[in-house]
Amino acid sequence: MTIRSRAAMAELLRLTQSGQLAKATARIQLALSGMAAPATSPSSSAAGDIIDLKPARISLNAREQSPTPATTTSPKGAPPVDHANRFEERTYKGPEGSLAYHLYVPADAGNNMPLVVMLHGCTQSPEDFARGTGMNQLADEMGFIVVYPRQSRSANAQQCWNWFRPGDQQRDRGEPALIAGVTRQVIAEQGADPDRVYVAGLSAGGAAAAIMGQTYPDIYAAIGIHSGLACGSARDLPSALMAMRNGSSGTSAVKGAPFVPVITFHGDRDSTVHEANSRIIVAAASTASGRSLKTRQETGKSIQGTYTRETSVDSEGRIMLEQWTVHGAGHAWSGGHSTGSYTDPSGPDASREMLRFFFTHKLARAKSRVG
Repeated sequence: MTIRSRAAMAELLRLTQSGQLAKATARIQLALSGMAAPATSPSSSAAGDIIDLKPARISLNAREQSPTPATTTSPKGAPPVDHANRFEERTYKGPEGSLAYHLYVPADAGNNMPLVVMLHGCTQSPEDFARGTGMNQLADEMGFIVVYPRQSRSANAQQCWNWFRPGDQQRDRGEPALIAGVTRQVIAEQGADPDRVYVAGLSAGGAAAAIMGQTYPDIYAAIGIHSGLACGSARDLPSALMAMRNGSSGTSAVKGAPFVPVITFHGDRDSTVHEANSRIIVAAASTASGRSLKTRQETGKSIQGTYTRETSVDSEGRIMLEQWTVHGAGHAWSGGHSTGSYTDPSGPDASREMLRFFFTHKLARAKSRVG
């Protein structure tokens, strides 16, 4: 651990032990952004503060432009991502509370379509995340439904999912219960295929996706984690910072949880969430599989860099685990659109690759309820 990291840890411990939880939370939110906390006012984090470093391979000109309005056509000429009556904001209300979400349904949608749940990163919104990942255009092209739960500022000042809180890491409690409630509501209302439901996220959203896979393996057939952390990586603010900087040292598997196929993406120059977390996610999933998996490795080139792809296949040759390391990339969605925040258009297309992986997996009906 660096001197700077030790100092940050000491400060988090001091704030936590003294009961200054708001200030401690502000510190961890700034850590998620890769920024140093202000010297004079650790709790004065503006709602518009970014939480991710600018991707290393994106030109300043592209990154400094104002976010493209939601109705703007993408650079590839795809339809607007929030076409009237197709990209709607709705609300889930249940015994555990309420959660707003955006729903995208292709114009030619029918019954039994796959459903993909997308969990945005800190300071992002469903609209922004849809633009950056291009998932709505892919939904039109490939035929699936997309839902984007929205974290509120009342739950987290920078709209981060609270992946490091014990109460938000358990089935039927906190944020996992709300996200699961949204998922079930959309399945019922849209007639989605309950055997083909998937969840993916970026950064804090990636960590939340990992939690959803572990706590609701009876809902999600596979998970995608981009620049995130494993379930159980942290139990409080200090351990969250430690995991982000160095990788989690603890177990990430929920006892007795069935195996859920997982695909990860991570830049090897990510200074916000260390790439070791991706390796930890895959190692934990491999152990949970209880199978003898054979690992294969290949390298390839994207627009401005290279990547390494490792796949773990079972005895029948099915890919059960997949890990992408994008060389030279920072904390950003690989292959994303520059119209959204925290994207690296020059990398391999994480959205397409996740969908390709997802659609080879269906929910095993033998999976039992956890907890």
